[in-house]
Amino acid sequence: MENPSAPTPNKPSTSALESEIFVNQLISWYDHQKRDLPWRQTDDPYKIWLSEIILQQTRVKQGMPYYLKFIEQYPTVNDLATAPESEVLRLWQGLGYYSRARNLHACAKTVSNDLGGEFPSSFEELLKLKGIGRYTAAAIASIAFNKPNAVVDGNVYRVLSRVFGIEDDISNSKTLKIFETKANTLIDKKAPGEFNQAIMDFGAIQCTPKSPACAICPMSSFCYAFNTGKQEVLPVKTKKVKVRNRFFYYYVYEFGDKLLMKERGPKDVWQGLYDFSLLESPESLSEESVLKEISIEGLVVIDFSEEVKHVLTHQRIFARFIRVKVKDLGNFEALSNSKKLKAFELGKVQELPKPILIQNYLQKEIF
Repeated sequence: MENPSAPTPNKPSTSALESEIFVNQLISWYDHQKRDLPWRQTDDPYKIWLSEIILQQTRVKQGMPYYLKFIEQYPTVNDLATAPESEVLRLWQGLGYYSRARNLHACAKTVSNDLGGEFPSSFEELLKLKGIGRYTAAAIASIAFNKPNAVVDGNVYRVLSRVFGIEDDISNSKTLKIFETKANTLIDKKAPGEFNQAIMDFGAIQCTPKSPACAICPMSSFCYAFNTGKQEVLPVKTKKVKVRNRFFYYYVYEFGDKLLMKERGPKDVWQGLYDFSLLESPESLSEESVLKEISIEGLVVIDFSEEVKHVLTHQRIFARFIRVKVKDLGNFEALSNSKKLKAFELGKVQELPKPILIQNYLQKEIF
């Protein structure tokens, strides 16, 4: 007869002693190896929240300058709340996932206007704020308010799955609960913030996705993945992100010392950002086909750029820029579908929030 209490193959049993050793080794490792990061030197929930939002989908090295710029520009949540959205987007330029910036701004307004400028201290109340998910709520609650809520992100999935042999597929949304439960049984109730930061650093520095430093790992004696040779297969993730190709042809219209640009509309990945008139195609087009689209009197093509590849999480953009002089703006507006285009002086163009693809082109060719 099957023993109902026996551990399932994908969840090896863990003794209380092993759990205690894991936590002690983790905190000891963190004491010697932790990264010196500015948001680690404060318990201000605003700064902790800001760092967590910036570091979503962003490496620390890339996110650090943005964090410092935001803190300088907006020292408090009230300062951020009163800033124009276009200014926030401009400061965010280059980080991608611009919905994070819009949610950041919306959340700041709620905290400032509805909560008296104070972030709530509980995990459940933090979850109610715009742009704050379970991971971010746990990070703020534990680090700023010493609440025992464990974080689960890519680093935590990797560490726990390898050390404790959790083979549940992390691409399945139901698996999050398994890892949250495990992390919450391990978290140090006296120093939850330190535990959360330790396990995140351990995954980022020691237990890395590729070629983890197992030879010098304090967990190796009881690590399931190390002792079974499964470092490269854990955590299990079966779903692959489907990536599509998009071909962008930007018409960079110039009228005197002005550029004609447009604001991206609602429900757009680059909503609120500015770019040029765009022809999009599911496949690469010939120069002849692209130029046919602007066969209007009074236009002079002065450059047709080489293809630029811009990689996003779910898509690869192949962009080319067609630089065009406009001799008669009135005639151009009458003959073309350019109602959304507006003429901006170069100084103003610099101030507009733009996708990094556009900013890079302007820096190289115009400014």
